[in-house]
Amino acid sequence: MILALNGSPVDGEAYTDVVDLARHTPAWLDDAASAWSTYGLALFAVLMTIGWWHARRAGAVASVTALAVPFVVVVAFGVDLALKSLVREDRPCQSLRVTTLEACPAPGDWSFPSNHAAIAAAAAVALMFVSRRLGSFAAVAAGAMAVSRVWVGAHYPHDVLAGVVVGALTALLAMSVLRGWTRAAALRLQATRLRPLLEAAP
Repeated sequence: MILALNGSPVDGEAYTDVVDLARHTPAWLDDAASAWSTYGLALFAVLMTIGWWHARRAGAVASVTALAVPFVVVVAFGVDLALKSLVREDRPCQSLRVTTLEACPAPGDWSFPSNHAAIAAAAAVALMFVSRRLGSFAAVAAGAMAVSRVWVGAHYPHDVLAGVVVGALTALLAMSVLRGWTRAAALRLQATRLRPLLEAAP
C-alpha cells in the first residue's frame, strides 16, 4: 500500500470554497474554465511557434533562443513530475470527497505540484527571453491556467502555486544558463542543414 499525503489541512477550506463557487456559477463559465483547463496548454505551443517564427527575422542567435523554449518546458515538466513522485499528495477530490467539474483522477495520480501550472509558468518565463510581449501574454494565460485547475477541482491552491514556482524557477535557471551558449550553437547550426530554421529567407 502506497502512503499518500493529505493536503487538505493546508488550504482545504479555500479549495472547497472555490469548488462550491464553481457549482453555483453559470454553465457557460464552468464550460469555459473546463475547456481551458483541458486544452489551454495548446496555446503555449502556439505562442512558442510564433516566437520562433518572429525570431528568425532577428537572426540565428534569437532563433536558437526561441528553439530552446520547448526543451526548457519539457525539463520543467520533468522536474515537476519528479517532485510529484516524491511528495505523493492525494488529489483534493479524493481526500475531501467533493463533487467537482472535472472527473476525479484515480488514486496514484498525485496532486502536488500541478503539472499544468508548471508547464504554463515555464513557457511564460522562457518566452520572456524571446519576446517580452509574448512572455507577458503567456504569463496572463499561465495565471488563468493555474486558477482553472483549482476551479475544476483538480488541485488545491497550494498545488498550483507550487507548480508555478517550480516551472518559473526551472525555466529562469535553464534559459539563463543557455543564454551563454546560444551564439556558439547558432554558429554551428548555421553550417548545417538546419540553417533554414534559424534565418528567414531573404
